[in-house]
Amino acid sequence: MKISHYIFLGFVSILILFSITTFVNFSLSNTVMENNDYFTRSTNLVRNSSRFQRNLLTMVNGLRGYLLTGEKSFVEAYDTAITENEQILKEMEGLITDTAQSRMLSHIRELNDQWTEEYTDPLRQAKMSAAISSQHLDTFNRVYKEKFASGHERNIQKALQEQFKAFSASEYAMRDVRKQELAASVVQTNRLSLLLTSTSIVLGLFIIIFVTLKISRRIRVMTDMANNIAGGRYDVTIKDLGKDELSSLGNALNHMADELSRNITLLKRSNEELDQFAQIVSHDLKGPLRGISNVVSWIEEDHQQELTPKMNEYMGLIKGRIHRAENLIEGLLSYAKADKEEIEKEEVPLSALVKEVVDNLPDTGNVQVEISDLPVVHAERLWLFQIFSNLISNAIKHNDKPAPSVKVSYKERPDYYEFFIEDNGNGIAKHYQKRIFIIFQTLKDRDSFESTGVGLAIVKKIIDMKKQQINVNSSPGKGSVFSFTWPKE
Repeated sequence: MKISHYIFLGFVSILILFSITTFVNFSLSNTVMENNDYFTRSTNLVRNSSRFQRNLLTMVNGLRGYLLTGEKSFVEAYDTAITENEQILKEMEGLITDTAQSRMLSHIRELNDQWTEEYTDPLRQAKMSAAISSQHLDTFNRVYKEKFASGHERNIQKALQEQFKAFSASEYAMRDVRKQELAASVVQTNRLSLLLTSTSIVLGLFIIIFVTLKISRRIRVMTDMANNIAGGRYDVTIKDLGKDELSSLGNALNHMADELSRNITLLKRSNEELDQFAQIVSHDLKGPLRGISNVVSWIEEDHQQELTPKMNEYMGLIKGRIHRAENLIEGLLSYAKADKEEIEKEEVPLSALVKEVVDNLPDTGNVQVEISDLPVVHAERLWLFQIFSNLISNAIKHNDKPAPSVKVSYKERPDYYEFFIEDNGNGIAKHYQKRIFIIFQTLKDRDSFESTGVGLAIVKKIIDMKKQQINVNSSPGKGSVFSFTWPKE
């Protein structure tokens, strides 16, 4: 299975677990809301039950006060209480959801209706009629005795009170049950949420550790392989039996190492053949050139009197061409050997090195060379000698001023030195400044100026091999400033 599949499945599992956790918590919140609604209804039921019982007392007291005193204010209190009780019963019917409580409330309504229809309303009507005549007063007295003598009215009131007590007790009992259910639901939800969250965390950690171990170890092996390849070892391979993305990368690296090894082998063989070719060509060419030079010398010696001025000019031209060919061969060999020779590093005092370079150059009698106090570097002495020799030599050769001058200086940077070779010579046009570092490229015709076009190419090759930079800042007629960097080692 691919690593991306492991990661995808792991994250999908975590998302599923968190979704279940969210659903469980959402269900708990709905349960809590339902319980809140229930307790709100329960509170209203208990409050209405209490109001109903208070109104019953108000009705009893109002009726008795009216029967004893005949004051209408007692009747008004009675009427208000009986009207409010009717509204309370309707409201309680809307709040009740339990069948047993609904039956209890129906019984309460029946008892209340029985009490009002059989006792309270007849007595109130008889009392109101008693003031009309003595006959009506006798009727009231008779009704009063009949209704209260038997004690049935008290039984109805007692039954009402007992029903309300039972109703309240059942409501409180249901409250306790709902409280216990809610508490158990909260505990269960908390446990389940903790379990799911812990499982998600453990699964996430397992995925991270698994992927990290699965990837990091194999990436480390590939990194070691890449470092070995960068260090020149191309025979390394990776043994990876997996079938995921890293296995494909490992196979690609193995293929790259094989191709590099094959190409480097071919390149080394080609370089060796090229070196042999350069040696053979230089040896085979020098022989004929020396032979031609000897023949020209013999002709000049044996037939000097017979040669016309034009023939002498031709003979000089031949010798110049021979000398140029020899210089080209030497330059080609120097360019080919520039990155082949193993040179040990040593402490090089650059001020003394540059002075030695100047002393070894021909035709420096009228040239003013200013050498700054240069640093001592730990580097390849031969390479630095070639660089300064070619740059200073070019600065002198390409200078037709009456008082030619060359200045060698440097600036110290955090990780490297930057050296400057400045002259007051002819200068170089902008579009020629990159061309001068290409082998055999010269800015002047070789018939008018003797140059092989190899010196700056050698300098560029050495600088590139050290992974440094060389630049030229110049304009025609205003001299040139060549600058190159060299690492602090």
